[in-house]
Amino acid sequence: MEKELIINSTPTEVEIALLENSKLVELHYQKTNDNFTVGDIFLGRIKRLMPGLNAAFVDIGHPKDAFLHYTDLGPKLKSLLKYTNGAMSGGINTHTLDNFKMEPDIIKTGKVDQVLNKKQPILVQVLKEPISTKGPRLSCELTLPGRYIVLTPFSNVVAVSKKISNAEERKRLHLLVESIRPKNFGVIVRTAAEGKKVADLHEEIITIMQNWEDIFNQLHKAKPPLKLLSELDKTSSILRDILTDSFNRIVVNDKQLYQSVKSYLESISPEQVKIVNHHRSNRPVFDAFGVTKQIKASFGKTATMPSGAYLVIEHTEAMHVIDVNSGHKMASNNQEEAVMRVNLEAAEEIARQLRLRDIGGIIIIDFIDMRKSEQRKQLIKAMRNFMKKDRAQHTILPLSKFGLMQITRQRVRPEVSINTAETCPTCNGTGKINASILVVDEIERDLNFIAQSRPKSKVKLHVHPFIEAYLKKGWPNMQMKWYLKYYKWVRIQPNNDFHLTRYKFYDENDDEIRLN
Repeated sequence: MEKELIINSTPTEVEIALLENSKLVELHYQKTNDNFTVGDIFLGRIKRLMPGLNAAFVDIGHPKDAFLHYTDLGPKLKSLLKYTNGAMSGGINTHTLDNFKMEPDIIKTGKVDQVLNKKQPILVQVLKEPISTKGPRLSCELTLPGRYIVLTPFSNVVAVSKKISNAEERKRLHLLVESIRPKNFGVIVRTAAEGKKVADLHEEIITIMQNWEDIFNQLHKAKPPLKLLSELDKTSSILRDILTDSFNRIVVNDKQLYQSVKSYLESISPEQVKIVNHHRSNRPVFDAFGVTKQIKASFGKTATMPSGAYLVIEHTEAMHVIDVNSGHKMASNNQEEAVMRVNLEAAEEIARQLRLRDIGGIIIIDFIDMRKSEQRKQLIKAMRNFMKKDRAQHTILPLSKFGLMQITRQRVRPEVSINTAETCPTCNGTGKINASILVVDEIERDLNFIAQSRPKSKVKLHVHPFIEAYLKKGWPNMQMKWYLKYYKWVRIQPNNDFHLTRYKFYDENDDEIRLN
């Protein structure tokens, strides 16, 4: 399988597209001012306790107080609070837990007001980003992730990823990690650690412990709310979590980000630095790799498949509902086989859509009815197989008596929602525009003014692809005629985001030439 990561950087955000066999399967956005990302660690302060909800609201600097439920406190809460208070007051003078005396675990069925106090400082980690009207959701079970392992302070548990299926390899990693883990730190061994040597894992433990030391140093005389550790930027965290040997290419359009990605890869996987490419073309990187077209085709209420079958995806407050429709092209020679074929195709597309839109919560799928139990079992097996690539935790239940499939999928950040229904940017919905046949005349009029006012300036023209094709058609074409008339070669660049009558001129520094 070919895997490509296409990264489009703009001044306000970074867009990341993951392609598998040239098909868009994941889309991530990160705004440059995003301060509450999953994985960030904060020193917060208990704002108020809610015994009815068995939860607390915590001030971490977000406009809405963050939510901390009792079940997310973790059994080692007392040890965490003891360490936090000691680090803040100076009573604890080292970040290591070698001589730290662990406190007894809290009980699973306890009450939040029995273990926490109002205005109490507390060390927390963002579990879910702010979604809709809700603030961030927090956890006190801290995790410090690396590429191969995850360290969990105040724990002694060593766990190996279930995706490592080889029993001997699992045993090897368990024994290896048990011998090198710091005292009172638990370790989760990630899938990427399969086949790695002790030196690689030990080096990563040292790096993660440096982050823990940074947290300890910042805690001294700290005043909440305070961010202590930022999760890696979206690009680096995705590379850390999903980069494997099967990646064929990483394309970045921004030179500074390109250097940053190369540097990060040199630190985690030097042999893969060569797959990073800098996109230098004037054509937008998402257009060049077909991402823009797939975004427009994949989002919206209806998702059409190659066979002509289509999905209708509806969102409600409580759940997502997906209806599978056969369309008009379904072969009718063998009705049962045709239905099965459509359902299998729909299952693959649904698995892709869940990843692409990052749909979480409860999902109900209404497949086309199948009478045979063997076919139902085959569909369930296929769905579970298609969902294996999904990194989010999920559960798939068998088909109900009504033929409905129920899926729960972990929701940690807002759903990716792109509105593909656009109001005409030219007429603003009125149905009337200036005569499009005159747009070339308007371009030529403005070009004439630029040639007189900026005789030595280089000029680039951005237009809709249809207009670009018209200006370059034939011989001599309009571009050549302009050169002969103005002694100036005008570079013409298509822009899919422009409507038919929109155009812009730019100089050699890519600054827009404004004419009014």
